[in-house]
Amino acid sequence: MARHGFELKTNEQIILMREAGLATAAALKAVRQAIKPGISTLELDKIADDTINALGGHSNFQLVPGYSHTICASINDEVVHGIPAVNRILQAGDIVSIDCGAEIGEWNGDSAITVIVPGETNPDTLARRQKLSDVTESSLWAGIAALAKAKHLNQVGEAIQDYIEAQGQKDGINYGILEEYVGHGIGRSMHEDPAVYNYRVRGNGPKVIPGLVVAIEPMVTAGSAVTKVLGDGWTVSTKDASDASHWEHSVAVHDRGIWVLTAEDGGASGLAPFGVVPVPLN
Repeated sequence: MARHGFELKTNEQIILMREAGLATAAALKAVRQAIKPGISTLELDKIADDTINALGGHSNFQLVPGYSHTICASINDEVVHGIPAVNRILQAGDIVSIDCGAEIGEWNGDSAITVIVPGETNPDTLARRQKLSDVTESSLWAGIAALAKAKHLNQVGEAIQDYIEAQGQKDGINYGILEEYVGHGIGRSMHEDPAVYNYRVRGNGPKVIPGLVVAIEPMVTAGSAVTKVLGDGWTVSTKDASDASHWEHSVAVHDRGIWVLTAEDGGASGLAPFGVVPVPLN
């Protein structure tokens, strides 16, 4: 997915991006509510598409060359880019990551959630998968909180890695953080520069200044972070068959603070544990 440079956004443009962010959030909420044993990922795809269209937008995933769906649905050992299909049926206890994006006007939103499919199954499996999702989601919020105070963008990846490693030590789990796939800038294109790493890298990265809008998206496994691309040419899976989780939000830095564009509450609940208060622009 090519990136096409990036521009700093004005407050007025960020407000317009919020519309695409809310449409993305609504689609993911509708999908989350529909997830149950026996539903296909293709049915979930239609739910997301109908929701975005009803809000006056369209799927930006469908604008990616060679991709014709509104969501990516990645199950169990699949990390990202899973293709929805009629024969991809969710089972109780599955861990499924749903990635989705919407475009309204010329502006884009991009977000992802991980859901444990409800129903009777092995309680140990449920607990382990829920923990993986919780750690991944909280690492996302740790990264967003770091962005609120960061001078340089690569401090976000440092915060994400620190959080995941600390939780791994606490839980006795060696979580893997994907390195081949990272976050990105977002605006008039869904994928723009700069890259947003989920781990430490050399160098500081771009300065964090008002107008920077990025999609932060940690991808975490319960084992090795080594992956493979399946035969469909899209789906990324763990080589050791360990479970995976993916969480993402689009976040704007503006002249008054930060604003999580793809969270209904602007990020208030997710940032509260980190002592950060998001600042809406409208």
